[in-house]
Amino acid sequence: MTVLEAIHRCADFLARKGVDSPRLQAELLLAHVLALPRLRLYLDFERRLSDEETTRLRELVRRRGKREPLQHLLGSASFCGLEITVSREVLIPRPETESLAELAWEWLQSVAADQPAPRVLDFGTGSGCLAITLAVKCPAARVTALDISPAALDVARENARRHGVAGRVEFVEGDGFAALRPDATFDLIVANPPYIPSAEIETLQPEVRDHDPQVALDGGPDGLECIRQIAAGAPHHLRSGGRLMLEFGDGQDGAVRALFAGEFWNEPAVRNDLAGRPRILVAGRSTR
Repeated sequence: MTVLEAIHRCADFLARKGVDSPRLQAELLLAHVLALPRLRLYLDFERRLSDEETTRLRELVRRRGKREPLQHLLGSASFCGLEITVSREVLIPRPETESLAELAWEWLQSVAADQPAPRVLDFGTGSGCLAITLAVKCPAARVTALDISPAALDVARENARRHGVAGRVEFVEGDGFAALRPDATFDLIVANPPYIPSAEIETLQPEVRDHDPQVALDGGPDGLECIRQIAAGAPHHLRSGGRLMLEFGDGQDGAVRALFAGEFWNEPAVRNDLAGRPRILVAGRSTR
């Protein structure tokens, strides 16, 4: 079987299984098996696959047809230009979260003159994609990556080592702000908390519903349970004049903005994601 034949057969199979972008997915899986950049496949259409390569490709395509996430099959996901190791223990990084990362590093860079060594808290770090991206983009920053899951923190540590920032990221295991020292304060807190209402979990795509960790998805009855905890606890760990930036779900912008309208916060703002949907809350810690 040639490269071109493999792409056609795999794409047809994935299309029948209802997988989005089946040709692209087939090409990515084949490139992974052959250890080649995907675009290199177009220069090698007539190359014949070995029996071992064919067997590996068939197994990966079979698993993808059962709606196992592509990123789990490849072992990593691209996030802000970095390859982030992923597993069933962590939420697969989403493109919309890249908007949060970009806002965060731009703010850190803008305050570099006044805060030459800013401290950052990534609340619920998961794979570490936010913490590690900020450490890469802002070498002066010192980042604390907090998560309740020890398995997720193992993945995040691996990613920190992979990108050479392990010495500037502290990993803390525990349930929310209670895991921090009472006197721990930060210039920036970022979070991509669980925000999907519990009743909507079953309606999600199989790749998400069956493979992402439930704790990273389920935001309680209205999706705002964890965001309320952040709104209540963050003022005690955010320095005066600091920023909090967090991601939220579709249709939650009004409710989330209201949670950060208290005395501790300056007027909160909402930013759109790459698709133009309200997605990120930016709130300043009041100097009062």
